[in-house]
This record gives sequence, structure tokens and C-alpha cells, in this order.
Amino acid sequence: MNGWIPAATVVLAGGLGTTLWGVSTGGLGRRVIAQNLSTALVCPGLLLLAQGYGRTSYVDLALLLALLGPVGTLVFARLLADDLAEENPAGWGPTWAAVTVGVVVVLVLCAVTGPGRAMVKLLIVGALLIGGNLLASRALSGGFPGVGRG
Repeated sequence: MNGWIPAATVVLAGGLGTTLWGVSTGGLGRRVIAQNLSTALVCPGLLLLAQGYGRTSYVDLALLLALLGPVGTLVFARLLADDLAEENPAGWGPTWAAVTVGVVVVLVLCAVTGPGRAMVKLLIVGALLIGGNLLASRALSGGFPGVGRG
């Protein structure tokens, strides 16, 4: 066993724990934020597992999750706009924690893989993961000025 697999286990266990806590203890706003957090932490875990096992298919799965996870959160924000407007959830602490984990994982893996197609794919996954997570969190915490949720 190499060091990538325990690192992936820590990221996935931390993500699963906080997600389960958020889903089980809160209202609707906290549940949607926990769903967004789960996709933001599973993606770096998959990248670490891809490096640990040497399987590039896990990077493809992380790319798909980084693309579709925030889209799912935006769909929830749109469909539940009236209910979320009453709660006005703010999950910037977990969002920045997930962004930090994503940045660290992507930068470390880019340094390990070196220049090439794999590094470009990692940077794309990182950009989608970080940008999508920030965009979805902004939409959940009240939307954008002048646009509104509905």
C-alpha cells in the first residue's frame, strides 16, 4: 500500500462524516449544502484513489462528478427556491474547507504527474470542482445580486 490510499481514506471519511451529519441534523438548507459538500469532497478522494491504484478511469469519474455535482446543487436551488429563501442557508465555512482540500489535492497530484495530458486533465477537474462548488454555494446563500433565485 502506498500513501495515496490512506490520504484518500481520510478525505472520503471526513467528507462522508460531515455529509451525514449535515443531512441528519439540519433543515432543508443544511441538507442541500451537505449534498454540495459531498460532491466537493468525493472528487478529490477519487483523484487520490486514481493515483494510489494507478487507474486513470477514476480521474474520468472525478471529472464527471466535478461537472455534474454542482449542476445538481443548482437544480435543487432552483426547485427549492421558495423554501430556501425562508432559511437563507450559508455554508461558506464548509465550502472554503472543501475548496482548500480540492486545491491541495490537485496541486500535489499535478506536481507528482508532471507536464502532459494527465496534468491538463487534473487542472480541468480542479477548475470545474472549485468553480462549480463556489458557484453552487453562492446560489444557495442568496443568489447573485439582481438575479434572484427563481
